[in-house]
Amino acid sequence: MSWWSRQTVSSGCDMAIRLDIEELRRAVQDEYAEVAANPEKGFHFHTGRHLAQLLDYKDEWLEGIPEGNLASFAGVGKPFTFGALQQGERVVDLGSGAGFDSLIAGKMVGPTGHVIGVDMTPAMLAKARAGAAKMGAAHVEFREGVIEGMPVEDGWADVVISNGVINLCPDKELAWQEIFRIVRPGGRIQIADIVVGKPVPDSAKEDISLWTG
Repeated sequence: MSWWSRQTVSSGCDMAIRLDIEELRRAVQDEYAEVAANPEKGFHFHTGRHLAQLLDYKDEWLEGIPEGNLASFAGVGKPFTFGALQQGERVVDLGSGAGFDSLIAGKMVGPTGHVIGVDMTPAMLAKARAGAAKMGAAHVEFREGVIEGMPVEDGWADVVISNGVINLCPDKELAWQEIFRIVRPGGRIQIADIVVGKPVPDSAKEDISLWTG
């Protein structure tokens, strides 16, 4: 798809909206590349250790996580609230960013488990991979991709986690189809995200600046 093209996407309601998906993804990538490179800059959302403390992440979860990966954490909740991960489980982290939640998941599932983080921002992927290497977590890997078309095989995951990312997906119906495709029968979905409790005007949905900030 060329940079100028526009697509009709699912808006989470009965009406479709017109949105330049590639422009939206570039804007999101630019925002989170900055979070990767300059996490102390100050954004419209909290980041780093301060955010982890606000969200009541347990101290033992943070032990051994490289400071750089923690610094670029930008979630909205903690998916582990819904249940601890078990040794040997296979986990997919949607929109894994700098790898903070993925690395915690890697500690929980241990070397007999496997964690795949999926993200579309190269700067975040590079930081996440460096963190996994620093921890010696060979069972935690990061793949480039989007949630609406994940590079993960059918039924692979015991658990799917995500933290504040599905709200950024332009096609949420397709995103959920992908989630149910990759989770095994009887698997778990543990997601923290932003939910809007009232209708959003189509004009707002089509304003990329409102998606990113």
